[in-house]
Amino acid sequence: MGADHPVADALGARWRSLDPRTIAVHCSWMAAPLGSLALTALATGGRLGKRAWITLAIVAASFAVVTVAGLIGWSRTRYRVTADSFELRSGLFIRRTRTIPLHRVRNVDLTAGPVQRIFGLVVLRAGTTGANGSHDGLTLEALTRPAAERLRAELLARAGSGDATAEPVLSTGDPRWLRYAPFTFWVFGGVFAVVGAVWRVLDGLGVQPWHIGPVRRAFEDFGNSVLWVTIPLALLAVAAMGTVGAVAVYAENWWRYRLEWADAGTLRVRRGLLTTRSVSIERARLRGAVLREPMLLRAAGGAAVRAVASGLGNREENRTRSTVLPPAPRAEALRVLTGILTRPGAPRGRGARPAHAALGEALFDRPELTRHPRAALRRRIVRGMVWAVAPVTAALAVLGALLTPVLLYCAGGFLLVATPVVYALARDAYRALGHGLTGGQDGHLLIRSGTFSRDTVALDRRAVLAWTFTDSPMSRRAGVTTVTAAVAAGEDGYRIPDMAAGEAAAFAHAAAPGILDEFLVR
Repeated sequence: MGADHPVADALGARWRSLDPRTIAVHCSWMAAPLGSLALTALATGGRLGKRAWITLAIVAASFAVVTVAGLIGWSRTRYRVTADSFELRSGLFIRRTRTIPLHRVRNVDLTAGPVQRIFGLVVLRAGTTGANGSHDGLTLEALTRPAAERLRAELLARAGSGDATAEPVLSTGDPRWLRYAPFTFWVFGGVFAVVGAVWRVLDGLGVQPWHIGPVRRAFEDFGNSVLWVTIPLALLAVAAMGTVGAVAVYAENWWRYRLEWADAGTLRVRRGLLTTRSVSIERARLRGAVLREPMLLRAAGGAAVRAVASGLGNREENRTRSTVLPPAPRAEALRVLTGILTRPGAPRGRGARPAHAALGEALFDRPELTRHPRAALRRRIVRGMVWAVAPVTAALAVLGALLTPVLLYCAGGFLLVATPVVYALARDAYRALGHGLTGGQDGHLLIRSGTFSRDTVALDRRAVLAWTFTDSPMSRRAGVTTVTAAVAAGEDGYRIPDMAAGEAAAFAHAAAPGILDEFLVR
């Protein structure tokens, strides 16, 4: 457990140290170089080359330096929570004291990897926002879970709170959701990502993967076989491996999933099988939510939900921390999204209907959203033909004229097949376009777009800070413009593509009055 420093300040706030078991966690890092050595010995039959030994020596030296530095840093790290700030002391030769006002703490996450779970430890990460609006954060390693939970409660209780809803638990995991895992990127992309990573590791150790016996024989057999049979079989094998990997990744990330409103008025996501994660988002930082429906997941009747919130870190960290519902049934996604966006204090109970109770239905009720002009459809058809169909057709035609007439027939066949596919995708993308408003000034701005990944965004209208109107000579000729709502959260800006140019300013003014007043001619 973390030890308390015997010295306390005048207010009685004691300095606390990290848990001493962090030493064992640091020593566990030796598993990586030892695993590389075992993998190299297995691939080479026990014969390690000079390059492999040099690589392992560099890794071992780096490991020793990083471990010693980490241990020194652990021994010199102290923290405490005062009435209005969090203070952190660290450093050996240069002592640093970092003070963070509690009102700037935006979220507190708890993460525990397999090794940390063995020792009963977690890593606490707190996201903060600086005085100039910049995103920052702090990390405390090797806290016991009870100590981390208490520290999180202290930070969030004083950072700001909101009233809890009458239904604190919004969603819990269901093993049947695993059926949506194969409809994600990991089916094919995950296989190639793993193969590429292993290939780079072996190449870095001086092992040529194509010289390994089973790999060499597999390539030789593939080249000597009937390709019209082996290629489909290879694709099926990749799909099978990808499906297994996708299910495994889904289970690791979302096992024991639970989404709830905590007592301090924060939205809390708990999940993880080997590595447990607990992400907290303060209610006051929520700016909306996004209903994500990638094409394959949409075909399977599933969807995922992300929160639009400030203080979740940079763009990559935001994408990881903002996911509040994994791929799940669409009805569950709508229920979670409505629960997130329902404001505290809304009437509940039998016969009561909150102000935003119909928001989930409005997201799929197309008449509630304003359709975009037909010019948007034409623009999508032209883009598909210019950027997808025309280049491939032209390349095949040129190669056919220079090399063999067979490629000319391939060019014609591709044109005949790709044109209706592009048209169908353009039609689907156009049908998805829509925008609208719900409620009064405390309602939401709704934006729907996309076909490969259809996103429906519900933004708090009071969170819109600015508007950007973007057009080009082609869009001006078509009478459309793209409007972007700037929000200090999530992706920072959310686009309404190809809406009628004559309606853009009026819609933006209605969605967030006051921003465009000086630009409007009355």
